[in-house]
Amino acid sequence: MVHASSSWRFRLQEIPPRLLRNRCFNTYTCPYTPISSQTIVSASSYLSRTTDNDQYFDHVLESCVTAQQCQQLHAQALLSDLIYRSGSSSLPAKLVSVYTRFGLLHDARNVFDTVPLVLYSDLRLWNSILKSNVSHGRHEDALELYDAMRGRGLTGDGFILPLILRACRYSGRFGSCRGFHSLVIQIGLLENLYVVNELLTLYPKAGRLGDAYKLFVEMPVRNRISWNVMISGFSHGHDCEGAVRVFEWMQCEEFVPDEVTWTSVLSCHSQCGKFEDVIKYFDVMRRMSVNVVSGEALAVFFSVCAELGAFSTAEKVHGFVVKGGFEEFLPSRNALTYVYGKQGRVKEAERLFRQIRNKGIESWNALITSFVDAGKLDEALSLFTELEEMNEFCKVKANVVTWTSIIKGCNVQGRGDDSLEYFRRMQFSKVLSNSVTICCILSICAELPALNLGKEIHGHVIRTSMSDNILVQNALVNMYSKCGSLSEGNLVFEAIRDKDLISWNSIIKGYGMHGFGEKALSMFDRMIKSGLRPDGIALVAVLSACSHAGLVEKGREIFSSMNKRFGIEPQQEHYACIVDLLGRVGFLKEASEIVKSMPMKPNVCVLGALLNSCRMHKDMDIAESAASQLFDLEPEKTGSYMLLSNTYSASGRWEESAKVRALAKKKDLKKLCGSSSIELKKKVYKFSSGSSVQSEFASVYPVLEELVSHMCKKGPTHDRNIYEDDHDYGQHNR
Repeated sequence: MVHASSSWRFRLQEIPPRLLRNRCFNTYTCPYTPISSQTIVSASSYLSRTTDNDQYFDHVLESCVTAQQCQQLHAQALLSDLIYRSGSSSLPAKLVSVYTRFGLLHDARNVFDTVPLVLYSDLRLWNSILKSNVSHGRHEDALELYDAMRGRGLTGDGFILPLILRACRYSGRFGSCRGFHSLVIQIGLLENLYVVNELLTLYPKAGRLGDAYKLFVEMPVRNRISWNVMISGFSHGHDCEGAVRVFEWMQCEEFVPDEVTWTSVLSCHSQCGKFEDVIKYFDVMRRMSVNVVSGEALAVFFSVCAELGAFSTAEKVHGFVVKGGFEEFLPSRNALTYVYGKQGRVKEAERLFRQIRNKGIESWNALITSFVDAGKLDEALSLFTELEEMNEFCKVKANVVTWTSIIKGCNVQGRGDDSLEYFRRMQFSKVLSNSVTICCILSICAELPALNLGKEIHGHVIRTSMSDNILVQNALVNMYSKCGSLSEGNLVFEAIRDKDLISWNSIIKGYGMHGFGEKALSMFDRMIKSGLRPDGIALVAVLSACSHAGLVEKGREIFSSMNKRFGIEPQQEHYACIVDLLGRVGFLKEASEIVKSMPMKPNVCVLGALLNSCRMHKDMDIAESAASQLFDLEPEKTGSYMLLSNTYSASGRWEESAKVRALAKKKDLKKLCGSSSIELKKKVYKFSSGSSVQSEFASVYPVLEELVSHMCKKGPTHDRNIYEDDHDYGQHNR
């Protein structure tokens, strides 16, 4: 509320001096450090007989070392009515600035709100209060004040507009950049570097890189900040070509890149997946000058080395880090720890980690994540346990990155139950999960499968407002599809606004794996009509759908047109799908010819699909040839031997079948027990071959035998025979 000067005079007469300070200002809790009485008396007497009060008060306010001193001087100014007699905004602006320096934003705002109305036309006052709010992160308050300023007919100047543009950037009001651009042109500030550089920074945040570049080109004058801002804008927009173009132009204009420039260039290429270029630019940077190498640049470089597996390169630069004194820079040390950990060099990684004096959670995460990525789950769990035990003695606590790494590590190692247990512990620890955590848990639900748990996670997604996250939506589609709940999966899929390739691939694969080939093909056609070009994974999904549904002609058509229509050369997985498709319906010769004509050597998947088809149709000539190639590729894998043995059994050649199994036994190859599971009333029941019949399952097996008997009577002959062969072989070996 703004008070006129007359009301303030009335209040000053009414309020005793000893209560003035308590009534006008907040109580401050720091130790009371008064200005000496001599200083106050001299200031009071000086104010009563001089006209140069503003300059004197500026000097005294600058000398304040505590908030109380500032408040005492403010009280003297109020008692002497200096603010109203001077008619200048210099003193209140200075008071706002000093209060801001001590963090007393409320007192600063009180000064601003209680000045005479006439002073609100002075931009110095507005600049002081806007700077007060922006410098302390109160960006929304700053924007509200600016709206009030505009309401008084003021537009701002070269000091105010950079503050407002910065407030827009930090508060997420990116859409206002074009309006401010027009205002800058209207008031003639296009040549003001401070204003234009802030505008350049705001444009990329709004996704308007083109407008930012146009503004940059039209700038009559540029400094190094301008170049760095533009390169950084292209970096955040993942536009490597634009960043390099500006980077090279900068050097042509004889501006020498500094550490900010190089870090932006390296980060841009890293984010775009151009890791080799990061190595190249880092070498150029080191050759140009050692002084421009920053800790941030080293962190980017070591992260890229970890991705590429370029451990020898990282070791060489490690020596440079030691010589250059960058060892104490935490981001580069963390990245270097991750490099050694991911390589599986546990001792070196732990040594680097233990040398860090003040370990933050980022350091713990670097080592734990590196162990997880290297497959060293036991070491990661041991370190995680150590971190949990330290919670009682220090403030470092596992965050969402830590928990997600452990959950992911257990899942990758096939320990899905442990992953779920850690997820429950994470919730009890009151650590909020993010989209990566949820995607990992949904993947586990899909593999188990655990539909009810997946639905609970879906409810959690809705409650935590992650329903519009494309990663989570795709994971939900995948989970519902693999769990057989295609209707729920389709509902989630249709709710996705901007469907990407993963969305389409998930739903196509879901329909295909459950035998809905026509529906999968329909989705494939919808994807193409939507403007998305299928990738290799999409073609695997649709070919697999054709195979499961027996859609031979459609599968042939898609396979033969892959290169011509979609520009994709068939790979091993595509050949495996077409061989499986043809083999299932008995076109073994055609499938065999495709295998022989492959431009690359067939792998285990292709040969396994062909051998399985031979088993189904009892074609031993092609089977023995495929098995021979399989044994060359995987001489120590049990699956190839069992598949050939079953093929002999299906053809009634029991002696050869026994010889193959005896050979596998001689090599000490053991077949992994097959298993399946079913979820009933929120409990998962697991069935394993060779396991003893549990009492709760006893009633299940008679029903199962009846179903198998019914399938043998109604299904294809080869299915019945192979079941009987396996059953007889099992009876024979009991």
